[in-house]
Amino acid sequence: MRRYEGLWIGLVLFLLVVWGSPSNAATALRIQVVGSTTVLPVASRSAQKFMESSSSRILVNAGGSGVGIHSVAGGRADIGMASRGISLEEKKRFEKSHLKIHPVGLDAVACVVSSEIYESGIRQLTREQIAGIYLGEIRNWQEVGGPDRQIVVVDKERHRGTRHVFMQYIFGNASQRTPGTLLVTGSNNEEQAKIAQSDSAIGMLSFAWINDDVKALALLDRGKEILPTWETVRQGSYPIVRKLNFITAGEPKNEIKAFIDFVKGPEGQKIVAESGYIPIESSQP
Repeated sequence: MRRYEGLWIGLVLFLLVVWGSPSNAATALRIQVVGSTTVLPVASRSAQKFMESSSSRILVNAGGSGVGIHSVAGGRADIGMASRGISLEEKKRFEKSHLKIHPVGLDAVACVVSSEIYESGIRQLTREQIAGIYLGEIRNWQEVGGPDRQIVVVDKERHRGTRHVFMQYIFGNASQRTPGTLLVTGSNNEEQAKIAQSDSAIGMLSFAWINDDVKALALLDRGKEILPTWETVRQGSYPIVRKLNFITAGEPKNEIKAFIDFVKGPEGQKIVAESGYIPIESSQP
């Protein structure tokens, strides 16, 4: 995980614009890609590579998985980035948009803590302990074997894909309210920075955003310790795993299809791996 330290820390998460060749600007097709900050590095790097041999201009904006799905359904984007599936509510609400999912990679979400908490001896938590922390029933690290220090509980905005899959595992409810939360963040690098700046925080992050200052905890699930590693993800034993998706309204055509095919092809999948995720062709145990 250490090789992903500082991954894309300099990303401008609310607007990342990738332009094609100025000489082709007048005739270039403009493709709008919007959504998940988890998928953002894959999309932006792939767009740069794809435009080397295309006259298309690809604009990549962040905002979260929910924003990506809603933007595509509302005709404000050509491709939505989502680090989760489409919810039943979204399927019903956007039924006429005929949303299609195009998996481009595999990711996992870890329960993470400030390095000081990890070094104090907190290396694993049960699902029940994590739930108690987010519900505000456990407020001090001492209650789970750590130092006598208040727990800084960090949550994500409710439309974020990382939050959906994490809360689904912990509570069985992707939209679970968390009254124990002290701080709500948006993007992965924002949450990474907040946890790193604290000496007593807990949160949730994509594997690719874990570094020396933000440590991943093992999960105690049904009496078994499951370490958060890519090997346990590939084996199918790590429980908080999600697909990284592109979303389109109907079947993609022309240059939009060509771009999605590029990301799913050999060059794009190499970029997926370089971005800290698992390529779709190697995601099966």
